[in-house]
Amino acid sequence: MSVGMLVSGNVVLDMVVRPVEQVTWGTTQWVESIEHHLGGNGGNTAAAIGALGGHARLLGRIGPDANGEACRARLQATGVDLTYLETGERPTATSIALVQSSGARTFLHLPGASLDVFSSGIAFDAPVHAGCGHYHLANLFALPHLRPLAAATLERARAAGLTTSLDTAWDSRGEWMKLLEPCLPHLDVLFVNEDEARMLTGLDDPADNAAAFNVPLFVMKLGERGCYVATPEGAAQVAGYAVNVVDTTGAGDCFAGAFLTAMARGLHPFEAGEVANAVGALTVEHMGATAGLLGWDATLAWMKRPQA
Repeated sequence: MSVGMLVSGNVVLDMVVRPVEQVTWGTTQWVESIEHHLGGNGGNTAAAIGALGGHARLLGRIGPDANGEACRARLQATGVDLTYLETGERPTATSIALVQSSGARTFLHLPGASLDVFSSGIAFDAPVHAGCGHYHLANLFALPHLRPLAAATLERARAAGLTTSLDTAWDSRGEWMKLLEPCLPHLDVLFVNEDEARMLTGLDDPADNAAAFNVPLFVMKLGERGCYVATPEGAAQVAGYAVNVVDTTGAGDCFAGAFLTAMARGLHPFEAGEVANAVGALTVEHMGATAGLLGWDATLAWMKRPQA
């Protein structure tokens, strides 16, 4: 897998509010912090790849507004190639993330520019994927125009000589396997978390899910328990890291970006799982999806630190 990675997905400006244990209408609640952060599955994943020293080229769309410029600046700071980040007429996608003291969160989401992006799919013309050896679809369900085109998009990526991966995320429309199943023959790597897997297959056990999806490399995110990685040669549950959870926003996206970057550097999938677990843990220790990202060497040093 080449270090160069093409990432498609939404780009969002997150307003993260913490702590919010519950919402009671007609009242005023004081909170400890309200912060603005880069968000969106595409933005977060690309930022993680860039922060870890990989080359990420992001395909997506922002709006002609200050939120879009804020996202652009934060992506540029991690070294993401924004040549094909479009600016549309609708406002930049925006989320208000209400975060409990436990780190659990819920979103109020304005899709904005995400409603228009990829209306004609992704062509994979030579300039678009030049220098890239891998294509990652950062969320199967988030972009209305790409939802029905996902399988064809992955097939075209393969035809262009790219290896492929997909992170399922949550389907608010409830179509789940109807959209994912046609994608499976065109995938090299599938990322899914426990809740998503349950909705897709009705199964809880990681090994059972790996068999059900039957892709070359299956990665199931298990939160604080780490991840389960299944390859054609074998499978293993890779232990996570114990940290103080502040905000879980974007942890899965950064996990996927870290896993792909580790694979691109030549690590075995089980080793890539260790790096991805570390990046996910660093992410949840901070407010916002990408504030906890470290460089490659600093991440490896963090992994070697004495465990509490």
